[in-house]
Amino acid sequence: MNKELHRDKSYEDLLQNILLEIESHRKKASEELTITMMQLYDTIGKRIVEKQEEEGWGKSIVEQLAMDINKVTGSKESFSSRNLWYMRQYHLTYLENEEQRLLSYRVNWGQNILLFTKIKDGEERKYYLECTIEAAWSRNTLFNAIKSEAYKNHRLNKKQSNFKATLPAHFSEQANETLKSEYTLSFLDIDGPILERQLENKIVARIKDFVLELGYGFTYMGNQYKLVLRDKDYFVDLLFFHRKLKCIVAIDLKIGEFQPEFAGKMNFYLNLLNEQVRLPEENPSIGIILCAEKDNVEVDYALIGVQNPIGVAEYTLKKKLPQKYKGELPGVKELKTRLTKEFKANHNNEKS
Repeated sequence: MNKELHRDKSYEDLLQNILLEIESHRKKASEELTITMMQLYDTIGKRIVEKQEEEGWGKSIVEQLAMDINKVTGSKESFSSRNLWYMRQYHLTYLENEEQRLLSYRVNWGQNILLFTKIKDGEERKYYLECTIEAAWSRNTLFNAIKSEAYKNHRLNKKQSNFKATLPAHFSEQANETLKSEYTLSFLDIDGPILERQLENKIVARIKDFVLELGYGFTYMGNQYKLVLRDKDYFVDLLFFHRKLKCIVAIDLKIGEFQPEFAGKMNFYLNLLNEQVRLPEENPSIGIILCAEKDNVEVDYALIGVQNPIGVAEYTLKKKLPQKYKGELPGVKELKTRLTKEFKANHNNEKS
């Protein structure tokens, strides 16, 4: 006689394992289907290009093909004249770049159309192809990444934000001018490791210097600024009002490397600030995440789809040597060697 089924841990483990297998095989099947369809579209594009070159056919061939294919397959949308033109363009885009062509097979048709119609530079297109594959970007996510110039931010290693995607054009430009790529906090005189609260306290103690480093227009509103939601307290590290931008600016201090969850936390704070603190006539609140280090690609991923305007910047606790002097002045080891030699020479002279 069969044992009566009990939904114990053994059964739950079996269920979860089967569900994981189902999901894994569905994903694999979807990926294989995408590759097959992209290869088909590439082949169709190739056939059209070859025949146009051989026979000297013009645009009419594409229109005729679309009608005849539709009669046989009934796939009016997939093989419309517009899509056939896209297939032709798709093939030509990767004609001389096998690496990118193979990458494009792993990206769905809608995303591919975005890439070969909006991105003309090969390296930029490769960047978005790799990001789409590695981070499983949707078409909307890819569109927003292109719109917010994620590649430019990644390549130039300069200011990183989602201002273009979240703010009106004129306000976005002003906000971007306000944001720095790096902030120098050497005035804090910090020599060793420090906790986030200690860093915050030192900044508050030298708030005038910090405001000067932030730039024109910042007015200090407070630190550990309290926000309340459903009987729970939340605290913003540093809060400012920007007179020119006419908006609240929240700053989150991080002593380590940027983590993707920081963006979600800041987005949450900005939602509360906009709801509870911002006045009707003021612009949307802006967040700045200040961290010791950041990976540009990771920041790009973290900011995609975030609804509130957030900038991410690094800070340094020591003044950096101007670029024009780098290579002209000795490093620490070289300086130590020179001083040692000089000391020995002077010592020998004194003996003689």
